[in-house]
Amino acid sequence: MTSFSESTPPKTPHGRKSSNDPFNFTQHMLHRLYIKNFTLIDELDISFEGGFSVITGETGAGKSIILGALGLLLGQRADTKAIKTGRDRCTVEAHFDLRKYDMEPFFEEKDLDYDEGDCILRREVTCAGKSRAFVNDTPVALTTLRELGAMLVDIHSQHQNLLLNKEDFQLNVLDIIAGNARALTDYQTAFNAYRTLSKEIEKTREQLRKNRESEDFLRFQYHELEEARLAEGEQEQLEEEQEMLSHAEEIKSALYEADDLLSGEGGVVERLKSASHGIDGVKDVFKDIAEAAERLESCFIELKDIASEVSMKAEDVEFDPSRMEEVDNRLDTIYHLEQKYHVDSVSELIALKQDIERQLGQIDGGDEQLQEMEAELESLKTACEEKADKLTAIRNTAARTVEEEMRLRLVPLGIPKVKFEVLLQEKTLSDDGHDKVSFLFSANTSTPLQPVAQVASGGEIARVMLSLKAMISGAVKLPTIIFDEIDTGVSGKVAEMMGRIMQEMGDNDRQVISITHLPQIAARGASHYKVYKEEGDEGTTSHMRRLDSKERINEIAQMLSGSDITEAAIRNAEELLGKNRNT
Repeated sequence: MTSFSESTPPKTPHGRKSSNDPFNFTQHMLHRLYIKNFTLIDELDISFEGGFSVITGETGAGKSIILGALGLLLGQRADTKAIKTGRDRCTVEAHFDLRKYDMEPFFEEKDLDYDEGDCILRREVTCAGKSRAFVNDTPVALTTLRELGAMLVDIHSQHQNLLLNKEDFQLNVLDIIAGNARALTDYQTAFNAYRTLSKEIEKTREQLRKNRESEDFLRFQYHELEEARLAEGEQEQLEEEQEMLSHAEEIKSALYEADDLLSGEGGVVERLKSASHGIDGVKDVFKDIAEAAERLESCFIELKDIASEVSMKAEDVEFDPSRMEEVDNRLDTIYHLEQKYHVDSVSELIALKQDIERQLGQIDGGDEQLQEMEAELESLKTACEEKADKLTAIRNTAARTVEEEMRLRLVPLGIPKVKFEVLLQEKTLSDDGHDKVSFLFSANTSTPLQPVAQVASGGEIARVMLSLKAMISGAVKLPTIIFDEIDTGVSGKVAEMMGRIMQEMGDNDRQVISITHLPQIAARGASHYKVYKEEGDEGTTSHMRRLDSKERINEIAQMLSGSDITEAAIRNAEELLGKNRNT
């Protein structure tokens, strides 16, 4: 296990700090990183400080592994190959201090526990390919982890220099410096309304075209359904009547027989009446039969009503061949329409007729409706253009600020003849207005301004990106910023100036971490960490630890002179560190 020599907070089973934790959290973002079984790392538990820190180590020592672990934690795709050989899972966990960053609304929106002093992100990947993500011990979707991670850590790797090719990156930089969030939101609200109506118009126009192509057929269908004069519940009533008419003789015979048994001579009603009168005559002298007498009389009354109803129904039921034919024909019409239009009920036929009627209405009034929608669209477009013009004015002012500040930053970085211009050109209305932004660059007076990604060397692009990041960090509260060898292609005085810029960013209430091969930058860090490899019984493992003052001198001396550290290199390292402590 590799661990930072300072005390680390004792963990509870889920990684939370205990209530009696003696660890004194300073107000910076990333203050602790725990990695287990990730590629060449067996176990790493290390703490970070605020301000400007540096990470050094030989090529291949494992610095990229640290970034890979952080990337996994920030929502990047999990790969089972990242699990250390022979282990069944890997874990990456980071602790963040959020006290200076208003992030509570995000946690409320996602229904997550909020601990501003110790926010914990954790990612676990198994050799079976399963990945789990947690925020403060609560399982979350990877999209949530990715969204939160983007708010916490900004990793600037070498490939991010390619962002200078992207118009949206350049526009975003300009908008940050412009501080035009309110005007941009105002514009985007108007543009979304404009875009939504545009889509509705296209949909309406296409539907109208299709309807007109089938207008004759639609009118035929509507006429056929209208002529049928369908009514809700009609089919069920007709089917019931058809069933009754087809069994009319059987029903009539049953009713006549029942009528005779109930009301005929010696029938049930007459005999029940006699029984009721007989018991009624003795109830005054035989009190125990009084209740039975009342019940018997009730039965007589009820049965008499039933007999009367049966008699009337028997007279009403008649077999009517003409009505039978009429019902059959009507049901045939309904069944034919249902089969033709592939529906199962009259209700669906009625709904179909109403839909056809609506389509015909659109055809009849379609041009007028389109004209009204297009007039409204033109009004929305005018509003969008006005708001986009306001954005352009704000951006033009910010562009002059960016140009001046970039010149001030790039001249000390070894480009004394630098020309930097922010070009705004008009384009079609889009999500972010109607401005196309290009950063133009020239390193000397004889070279015309051209897009920075096309003319700047690798070292110049690195300096441009560092200057942009430094400028942005002064305008907004950037999260923890990690520079991965942004010093590629520079050395000497320029490297020293780049280190000073990162140091100033760290001193400006930011946490900045730089992975570097340059002693001029390494000497600028308030904290210095080293990544190194060791060979053991289980193979090669990567480690990381914080260097003390003596170790730091040796590390910078080695960076100055190579593997053979000379006395001159030691003195140079001491001088470099002493000089930076005094600046």
